[in-house]
Amino acid sequence: MCGIAGIVNFQDKTLVREKYLQKVKNMTETLKFRGPDAEGFFCENNIFLGHRRLSIIDPENGKQPMTREFEGFKYTIVYNGELYNTLEIRTEIESHGFVQTMNCDTETLLLGYICFGEKILDKIIGIFAFAIYDEKHKKVFLARDNFGVKPLYYAQVGKSLIFASEQKSILASKMIKAQIDKTGLQEMFSLCPIKTEGITLFKNIFELKGGEMAEFEKNGLRKKIYYKISAKPHTDSKRKTIKKVRKLIVNSIKSQLVSDVGFCTFLSGGLDSSIITAIASKELKKNNKTLSTYSIDFENNDKYFKKSLFQPNADVDFVKIMVKKYRTNHEYFMLGSKKSLCDSLVEAVIARDSPGMADIDSSLLLFCKEIKKNFTVALSGECADEIFCGYPWFWKEDLINKDFFPFIEEKNEKLSILKKEFIDKIKPAEYARRRYIETLRDTPLLNNESNKEKKLKQIQFLSIKSFMQNLLERKDKMSMRASLEVRVPFCDRRIVDYVYNIPFEWKLLNGREKGLMRKAVRGLLPKCIVTRKKSPYPKTQDPEYFNVVVKELKRRLKLEDCKLTEFLDLKKLYKLISSPLDISKPWLGQLMSRPQLIAHLIQIDEWFRQYNVEIVL
Repeated sequence: MCGIAGIVNFQDKTLVREKYLQKVKNMTETLKFRGPDAEGFFCENNIFLGHRRLSIIDPENGKQPMTREFEGFKYTIVYNGELYNTLEIRTEIESHGFVQTMNCDTETLLLGYICFGEKILDKIIGIFAFAIYDEKHKKVFLARDNFGVKPLYYAQVGKSLIFASEQKSILASKMIKAQIDKTGLQEMFSLCPIKTEGITLFKNIFELKGGEMAEFEKNGLRKKIYYKISAKPHTDSKRKTIKKVRKLIVNSIKSQLVSDVGFCTFLSGGLDSSIITAIASKELKKNNKTLSTYSIDFENNDKYFKKSLFQPNADVDFVKIMVKKYRTNHEYFMLGSKKSLCDSLVEAVIARDSPGMADIDSSLLLFCKEIKKNFTVALSGECADEIFCGYPWFWKEDLINKDFFPFIEEKNEKLSILKKEFIDKIKPAEYARRRYIETLRDTPLLNNESNKEKKLKQIQFLSIKSFMQNLLERKDKMSMRASLEVRVPFCDRRIVDYVYNIPFEWKLLNGREKGLMRKAVRGLLPKCIVTRKKSPYPKTQDPEYFNVVVKELKRRLKLEDCKLTEFLDLKKLYKLISSPLDISKPWLGQLMSRPQLIAHLIQIDEWFRQYNVEIVL
């Protein structure tokens, strides 16, 4: 994977070349973690492009920015991603007379654009964010993959378009200030770390949505959705459906095992990571190679772990079963110090450019750094729960019938500690409900579906468009901060397009979460793994962690420049943190309960400090 950056202006003839090239160099420098292996720049006709490279495929070639000429016009690309059907695309473009000179997918994508224009987006399968300077049509073409696995942010300042893989890169251009307005505050206190597609906490910095493309030319920016989930009648029999789901999963995983630098897998002993591990292990063994696997846990979790609806069992026993079955080279990463987990909250904010999932982020960051010591590519099981219905809100009646985001408590502890006058000013609850209704309204539905089927489809669409986006951002930002590429095979549009339209009675086959998926992979895994209840990414269960983050939050609240005091009712906050600790009921998703709320507040304070954010209301 890589990092991209650029400044484009088709109108102003007075731009100083050296000045704007330096701006792009400053932007690109902030992306060095995303691409530590090389950097490159392009400067021509007020087009300033920058690139940082993490070498995965064809390390000797594929340097960027990459330029190819066709019919007297130049086309230059900066690209962050991986294509999983490169050979298929290469064969097609070669049939049109194009000749590829190297093995990297960057050249395949660029030649594909020259050959097919924007229609190349309908052909490629992968995760990507890229920009192409098209000299013939005097425009810059930008696009992001179907579900937004790879990030792409932009801002418009005067007649210039600024874009980059991270928000900090846009700020590094010094062409836009770090500010937060009413919308940003509403996002921060009603939804964050869940976010509304297309916007960020920073005023005037936006993101290209998953499945969205854009063209910037003399007349300005034009955006267009090139991909969206659609509702279609499902006509396959149950038997054929199960067979096809298995084939789609296996093919997607196999297609993502291509790497010139080796790869490993995350292994929790859960269904999703175990499927990836089983298939990857079998493929490597064909070449007499052994798969390496990694898992994470926390010191004292064996002592403090308690079963709950959201975390029914611990991982360790199931990991051992998988390691023994597939004889992988396995490493356990035991995160010990509560203080290091708390201290890493700061770097997690910097990695994400926003307050996030607190220690759920920071522990993943530390985990990815550990993996990076030996590998540059890993595969992980994100997105299977949203696509195959693994969460409690797909089967628990009170969550199904909830008239709000099923993964957010509408009247949660985060809202309960805000000052009344601040609530009156930004109306966070009303904002969250508006965003909920907007997403609900966009859900693809069929007219002849039952009310329950429609409701479950709405829940699935909410999960894909909101909850999954948060997890994908978390995985990308934490892993790339460690210069580790993490691939997510379940987030494949061929899988999503097919599974979305399967009846929920089949998706929840035998009354089980991910029932269809379990049936489809029978025989690939030990039975105890296939039947294991859904258990999410682990977090520390040690109550001492709560004391650590409370102490740090109190320290910050005493500082004169602490922004939190402008938003929080300190009396309510101190009452909350002094009351008996209840870690069993999360306020967001399955993992964020009271310790994570306190850590999240620390991250909010750190975000204002790191970026020197100005509040503009």
